[in-house]
This record gives sequence, structure tokens and C-alpha cells, in this order.
Amino acid sequence: MQFYLDGVRGRDPYIAEPSEYAQAHPHTNAVPQELDVLIVGCGPAGLTLAAQLAAFPDIRTAIVEQKDVPLHLGQADGIACRTMEMFEAFGFADKVQQEACWINEVTFWKPDDKSPQNITRHGRVQDTEDGLSEFPHVVLNQARVHDFYLESMRNSPSRLEPHYSRKLLDVTVDAAAKDYPVTVRMERTDAAHAGQIETVRARYVVGCDGARSAVRKSMGRELVGDAANQAWGVMDVLAVTDFPDIRHKVAVQSANGGNLLIIPREGGYLVRLYVEMDKLGEDERVANRQITVDKLIAAAQRILHPYTLDVKEVAWWSVYEIGHRICDKYDDVPAAEVPTRLPRVFIAGDACHTHSPKAGQGMNFSMQDTFNLGWKLAAVLRGQCPPALLHTYTEERQFMGHALITFDREWAKMISDKPADDGSGGVDPKEFQTYFQKHLHFTAGMGTVYRPSVICGDSTHQALAQGFEVGRRFHSAPVLRVSDAKPLHLGHVHRADGRWRLYAFAGAQDLSQPNSGLLGLCKFLQESPDSPVRQYTRPGQDVDAVFDLRAIFQQPHNEVAIDTLPALLLPQKGRYGLRDYEKVFCADLKNGPDIFDLRGVNREQGALVVVRPDQYIAHVLPLDAHQALAAFFAGFMLPNR
Repeated sequence: MQFYLDGVRGRDPYIAEPSEYAQAHPHTNAVPQELDVLIVGCGPAGLTLAAQLAAFPDIRTAIVEQKDVPLHLGQADGIACRTMEMFEAFGFADKVQQEACWINEVTFWKPDDKSPQNITRHGRVQDTEDGLSEFPHVVLNQARVHDFYLESMRNSPSRLEPHYSRKLLDVTVDAAAKDYPVTVRMERTDAAHAGQIETVRARYVVGCDGARSAVRKSMGRELVGDAANQAWGVMDVLAVTDFPDIRHKVAVQSANGGNLLIIPREGGYLVRLYVEMDKLGEDERVANRQITVDKLIAAAQRILHPYTLDVKEVAWWSVYEIGHRICDKYDDVPAAEVPTRLPRVFIAGDACHTHSPKAGQGMNFSMQDTFNLGWKLAAVLRGQCPPALLHTYTEERQFMGHALITFDREWAKMISDKPADDGSGGVDPKEFQTYFQKHLHFTAGMGTVYRPSVICGDSTHQALAQGFEVGRRFHSAPVLRVSDAKPLHLGHVHRADGRWRLYAFAGAQDLSQPNSGLLGLCKFLQESPDSPVRQYTRPGQDVDAVFDLRAIFQQPHNEVAIDTLPALLLPQKGRYGLRDYEKVFCADLKNGPDIFDLRGVNREQGALVVVRPDQYIAHVLPLDAHQALAAFFAGFMLPNR
């Protein structure tokens, strides 16, 4: 972490100095009447977007929530490896790791062949494959994730805080309006202001307000799909049991009691149980069954037989029916009008896709929606990119939403099916385990692959860095920082600050070739009129304000003379012009294969890996492909004005 750039101060470095606007306009009980972005909903999707936009004090953002207070307990809990990588960009991955329960293994139970009324363990697998991520798959109460985001927002230059007790009434868009084309009406529901109507005008509105989204309804869109007609219950309990795998993630198939998922929770004692209940009729809703918490406990006890389960406390519980639904578009522009109309209203998370919770994708996928959207909104509002960039949000995330729904439909069917028995149908327990293992990559959050587009290049030069696949997230690996020999993960320099990362992996001889390879790239970026750094970094900004260039050499760190490297790798920044010594790295040669081997980077030629602000790889290019690099950014960025 870097701080003191603009002067030494004796405060918590995680608390940024408030912006001039934040000092002049502190948070009040009223929502500002004019905004750049209004976010509706304080769930994971909304808070991810709010925390990202809070980093930009020049963007006026507000977030509103219908509930009276922040979430305290319950709902989602699984945090995928990919999400942990994103949390690292927001600066709180370490806090989550310390507090959460780590999911290391999954065990599988089925009916005992000799005594089918009993269950027996038949399989055990590692939850996350080796090398998939430097972060684990963990479980933590969703409310704590909210807390970390809220803390990040409060400590940001914007000092952003939610406005609670707001019920959204309607959203209207005036396409002819230039400044604030979206008008939002909200009703206050707190006792002191009940019934009062607030009207807000905004440049953009994002609905993160759940499956019954009022924003989506205002857009005239709806969720389309099907229901599996299967009721499930979920409860967080403190219980005494002799079931030996209670602190593992467990999938249980019983002969006649139904199926059960066990998810250990943070703190060492709490456990979540997903309990299969009744098959629903074609037009029946889960509410018709009047399922009580006692029925959930009794079902769990039957499934776990011969083991006992004595529930001492139920912290939270709910019942639901499995459904798979998705919205045809995630913004307010009809498909036929995309060439002539720009989006102003967006939806994210459960507002645009719903599915079963048992693959642990709901919260994770929702946060990835708004991590994708956030940097694009910031780039447009700050004049870095034209508004047409915002079309790519629905193009990228709706396509991946369909992939999620397809996977979850298969997974939910399999997990609700009875164990196969003598040709009577159902799913074979071994087949169930195999399916789980086959899709570990997807459940870890690594299934996202963005297709070639204006912001995602093709695979022409993929062979230069085979482990950095264009369209997938940047897969971090260990390196050594040259300036102080500190070992760290390269991907951890990537913050949620809207900047592009240019990871330049040097060829074998690049240190001795000042006009080619990595050093030649630095010269181009620093001197050429075509350089993206010169084209899109405004006067008065730090040289790395838009593009964060990092160099990675193959040689040992003591063979790289940092004071002889180009100025772009030792940039002077801030009001004092202090030098940034943290741009240059070497391969970590102490601990097995280094980053060049781990990620298949061509040692002779090196490679330039271009990474988007949301950590996804936009391009892989040769280090000397200067014009191709310039042309890529010219396709969607606006030059200095």
C-alpha cells in the first residue's frame, strides 16, 4: 500500500482525505436532487458499484435502499476465489480471509448399500484445484461483506453513505434532455418522513434492487424463464451432532428423506443447511406448503440418519423454490435502437438473473456485474470514453448470465434428484461427484470469458502468454519487487481505481536493448504522439493516472539497476514530484516455477498483457506492437481535450 504521496499525516492510511466537494457537501438526510449516478439497492451488486464510484470524488453518486437499516444477518454466504481477487482490489480481502470459514474439501454421502435407511460417505474431493487462485473459497455472512464495502465507501474521498428508507416509485427517461435525462421519484418510509416524495434527476440510474426490481419494471423489462417446481429450505443453526463432516462442505443424497447440502460457516460453530423439501405442483407456490422451521429441522434429521442433529438455535431461515430466469437486456435501450440510442438506466444482480443458491453464484455473479459496469460509468462520466462504451455492459454480462443459468439448471436438477437405485431413475452418486469436480472452475468464479469486442482483443498473439488468456481474468502469480526485494503477487497491484494495467514482460535480452522490447515500449509510451499515455492522460494528471505500466524482468532482482530504467518506470507523481519505486518486478526465482513458466510467457520475445480496470485481460501483444496498442485504445477512448 502506498501513501504519503502528497504529505505526511498521522492518520489511518486507509482513510483517504475527503475531497473538496465532500467537505462542502457532507452527507445529509436528503438525497441530492442532481446526481451523476443513482444506485438503487444496498445489496452486494449495489455496494460493489457504490464502492467503486466512491473512489472518484468528481463523480456525484448516491445509493438508496428500501430497508431501514443495513443488513445484519442471513442471505448469501459463499465467496468464490474470483470474488476474493476482486476484494483484493478493494483492499479488504485480508479481512475476509481472517474472519471467514475456508472451504477446503467437499465430501459426498449416499445411502448405505447394506442399510439404505442410513447414509455413508463415498467420496472426498479438494474444493479448489491447485494453482487456480492465490485466494481460497470462503464462507462469510453477506452482512459482513456489506460492512466492508460500507467502510470502504465511508473512508473514500467521496465519504459516500447510503440513504435508507426509500421506496422507488418510478423511473422516467427524457431522451431529449442533455444534462440529467433520468428522473426518479422515491417515497420515504421512515417514521419521521413517512409519505414524503423525493425527486432526483440523474445522468445514470442503476437498479440493484433484487428479483422484484422496481427499476426493471420501470424499464418495461421482465425476467423470463422457468421454475423447477422444487421447494428447498435453508437455515443457519448452532447444533450438536455426531455427523463427522459437519465442518466440511457436504452433499448428502438419502434414500427416502431427500437431499441436503451442508455449508460450514465462520466462527467454528455455525453451519448452514440447505434442505430439500417438497415437490411442488405445476402452478403451486412454496408459500402454499406452509413450511415451518420445525419441518426443516425434522427433514434434516431424517436425511442425516443414523447420525443425530440437535438444533440449539436457528439464527436465520427461509424457504424458496428453484427458478431460472433472466432478462433479455440489462439496460433501457431496445435491441433495435442500439445503433441510435445510448443507455441511461441499467439493472444488475438479481434484478436481471435469478437461479438456485446452491452453486454459490448469486452474490458472486451479482458483484461481477457491477464491477464490469462501474469502471465504464466512471470512464464515460470523466470524459475518457464515449457513452457508447456503456453498450458493452449488457453485451458482456447478459451473455455470461445465460451461461450461468444453463449451468445452474443442470446443477440444480442433479442436486435435487434422488440417488439412482436399480434402474429406477435418479442420479448416480459417483456421477454427481464427477459433475461437481468437472465444474469446479465455474463455481470458483472462473467461468467468465468475454468475447472479442471493442474493449477485448482477439487471440492473434495469445501464444506469447498462453496463461494470460484474452477475455479471462488476470491470473496473478508471485514476483519480487526490485526496489526492496519484497515478494508479492503481481495481481495485487491492481486496485479498483478505474485504471488500465499494462504488464510488460521483458524478453531475455531486453535489458541490453534500449530501443526494442520492453525498453522500446517505454520509449514509445513516453515520447510518441501516438502513445496512449500521451493521448489520454490529461495535463496535470500523474503520468500513470490512466495507464499503470508495470515491468517484469526474468533476471534476478540484483541484476536490474533500477536507476538506469526509463523514467516511465520511475514516474514522478503528486504535488512534490516524488518517485514511485514500485513499478518494476523480477521473477521470483526461489519457489519453483516463476511467473514466466507458470503463465507460459515467451521468454525470448516477452509479451505485453493489457488488463482492464475490472481485472479482465483485454489484449496480449508483442512488446513492439506499438501501433496495434495505439489502435486498440483509439477504438474506444477519447483523446485529450
